[in-house]
Amino acid sequence: MPTIPSFITRYFGKEEPAPAKPPPISTRTAVGLLVIYTVIYVAPFYLSPRTRPSPTLTRDAPSVIRARIASVSLSCVVCSLITFLILTSPGQATRTEALHALGYWPVGLVETWKCFSLTAVLFAGPLYEYLVIAEGWRDWLALEPVYKVFNEWTRWRNIVAGPFTEEVLFRSASVPLMLAAHTPVTTTIFLSPLIFGLAHLHHAYEFRMTHPNVPFATVILRSIVQLSYTTLFGAYATFLFLRTGSVLAIFVVHAFCNCMGLPRVWGRVYPDEGVRDNSTGKVFRPSIAWTVTYYVLLVAGAVGWYRNVGRLTDSSIALVSIDI
Repeated sequence: MPTIPSFITRYFGKEEPAPAKPPPISTRTAVGLLVIYTVIYVAPFYLSPRTRPSPTLTRDAPSVIRARIASVSLSCVVCSLITFLILTSPGQATRTEALHALGYWPVGLVETWKCFSLTAVLFAGPLYEYLVIAEGWRDWLALEPVYKVFNEWTRWRNIVAGPFTEEVLFRSASVPLMLAAHTPVTTTIFLSPLIFGLAHLHHAYEFRMTHPNVPFATVILRSIVQLSYTTLFGAYATFLFLRTGSVLAIFVVHAFCNCMGLPRVWGRVYPDEGVRDNSTGKVFRPSIAWTVTYYVLLVAGAVGWYRNVGRLTDSSIALVSIDI
C-alpha cells in the first residue's frame, strides 16, 4: 500500500512539522488552475452546435448529451494529466503517490461502502418516502431503475456520466493541487467546492434559453438555490475524498445523492393515490402517521450521520489526517 504523498502535510494535530520540500505551486496558482479546469470543462458546451442548446434544442436531447459526455471525458483526461505532471515534477511525488493523491489507488472498496452507508443514513427519511410510501421497492425488485439508467440518456448523464466526470475533475484533479500547495484543509474543503458550485451557473443560461417566458427573477433565484446546494455537496464530497482517498467512494455518493435529490423538509407525506380499502375499493385520506414517521426518520438520519461520520470515514488511505 503506498504511503501518503510526501508533499501533503498534517494540518490537524498538536504538532505541525514544516514541509520537507517546498510546494511545487502556490495556493493562488492552485485556485487559478481550478478556474481553468472549470472553463475547460464547461466552455466546450457552447463552442459547437452539437453541444450548444438553443430554443429548439435542449440539454436533454440525446444528441447533446452524447456530445457533452464525450467533451467532458476529454476535459477530465487533460486536467488529470496536468495535475499528475505537477504532482510528479522533479523532487515531488512518485507516480504511485500521485495516483494515490488522485484517488485511483488503492481503489477503496471498503471506503466506498462505508461512505455510501453513511450517506444513506442521512437520507433515511427520503429513502422511507421512496421505498415504502411510493413503493419504490417494487421497481427495484424488477431492477427497473437499473434498466432505465442504461436505456435513457438523461438518467445515464445524471446518475453515471455527470457524477463521475465531475468528481474526477473537481475532486480528483483539483483537490491534490490544493494539498500540493500546502493549502490548509479547511480552506480546501470550503474553497474548491465554491468553484464547483459556480461551474453549475451556466444552467441558468440554458434554462432561460429553453424557458423564455419564465420571469428573470425566478431564474436568478433558481440559480442561487442551485449554487447553494451544489457548493454544500461539494464541501461534503471534498471532505469524504480527503478522509478516504478514494474517487470511487465520492462518485458512488454523488450518484446516490443525484438519485435521491433534495430531501423534503416541509409538507405532508403520503401515497399519491391515497390509501385504498381492498375490500370496498374506497380510497381514504392517508393517516398522519406517514408524515410523522418520515420526519422522525429525517431527524434520526441526521443524528445518525453526525454520530457516525468519524467512524465511517476513517481510512488508512486518507489523504490527510482530520481529527473528528
